[in-house]
Amino acid sequence: MKGKMIVVSAPSGSGKSTIINWLMQEHPELNLNFSISCTSRAPRGTEQNGVEYFFLTPEEFRQRIDNDEFLEYEEVYEGRFYGTLKEQVELQRSHGENVVFDVDVKGGRNIKQYYGDEALSIFIQPPSIEELRRRLEGRGTDAPEVIEQRLERAAFELTFADKFDKVVVNDDLATAEADALAVIQEFLSGKE
Repeated sequence: MKGKMIVVSAPSGSGKSTIINWLMQEHPELNLNFSISCTSRAPRGTEQNGVEYFFLTPEEFRQRIDNDEFLEYEEVYEGRFYGTLKEQVELQRSHGENVVFDVDVKGGRNIKQYYGDEALSIFIQPPSIEELRRRLEGRGTDAPEVIEQRLERAAFELTFADKFDKVVVNDDLATAEADALAVIQEFLSGKE
């Protein structure tokens, strides 16, 4: 049986990756597997081609864009691309994997639009911009100006929440995890 797609989008600091990782570790019965994205950046550390990413040159990436091979892609800055190949997703689905996308709002909308009812789109929403600021500052990983950029982008991304199939508010992590699990189980069982 062909796998389905679970698209998860959220502003930075909303807990999206934490929730996805919990679902994948604690609920193997869901058969969730990340889509393997492409990037034009060089591998970091022990990253391997075809495991964490498919590493392409900027020229190869542009050629694949011209050939309409991507479900979604973004040029994060000049010559630095990230994207999801249609062919890779179909390969994973043909193996019965339920493919998880951890993508930005624009990419999430594109994937949902492409697959329609075969994809579930979930928006992880922070309880407020103020709480998001507290979380981002608490990470201690970003300079103040980067936090301001992330908050500005988050305010914009929050305007897209109603374009997703389901919104999960992450005010309390355990509750948000349970809510996401319930939504995904319902979708995979075909009772949505």
